[in-house]
Amino acid sequence: MPAKTQGTPLPPRMETEFASLLRELSACGHQASELMVRARLPSWCRRSLFFFLGYIAKSQGRVTPEDIAFAETLIRALRLSPRQRRKAISQFRNGKNADTIPATRALRLRISNRLWPSPSLQVAICVCHAAQLFGKPARQRRYRCEDAIDQMGLPIGISDDILDSYASKVWITEPDAEPVPTTYEQALKLLGVTRRDSRADIKRAYRKRVSGCHPDKLAQQNLSPAELFRAKEQLLKYQHAWEMVDRRHPR
Repeated sequence: MPAKTQGTPLPPRMETEFASLLRELSACGHQASELMVRARLPSWCRRSLFFFLGYIAKSQGRVTPEDIAFAETLIRALRLSPRQRRKAISQFRNGKNADTIPATRALRLRISNRLWPSPSLQVAICVCHAAQLFGKPARQRRYRCEDAIDQMGLPIGISDDILDSYASKVWITEPDAEPVPTTYEQALKLLGVTRRDSRADIKRAYRKRVSGCHPDKLAQQNLSPAELFRAKEQLLKYQHAWEMVDRRHPR
């Protein structure tokens, strides 16, 4: 496994493209197939994309119906012809049967990164979406996802940012089970945002959550003392999370 590059800043152009794609992904409800409709992935990226999908699908020894369904969804989103569909399926099978990624795989994506990083980043989002089809990726599934991203010449830390976005917006957690945040990352997770969101976006998320458990609003509802107590506890957690974020992002 290649070493993690978490914390390494991206080149300015790549950073701009990545932030824009993450916003678009969120606007699509974290549906990578919808993002492909909007972003229009170049046709020369398909070979690597479907190979990586097959490679990740076999990470735990068995390709699941969900893996196949996601590949089919991308085929429809990319509007592939019958001939192109057969090629995509062939590449998926090649990836499924591969124990490692060939050195020449995704060479064109690696070469294009400096001048045009968007195609590699779009493929990376699809790869991460495939890795998290069942929620938080299992170890082998995540390792293969990181292998694919590394093969494209992208920092592996990009997978952390993409999966953090899914964790905060898609993976369902029970609010009452969330502990009082003690780290910046926990505070972001509680508020349903990521470290790439702006201060204004984080504050909007905080206000939205607070409005649902504020005493003034709850007073108008017929709640039991136990429900009021839990709402007050949740409000305090949100306030504590915002204080941690506010210290990290002063005005």
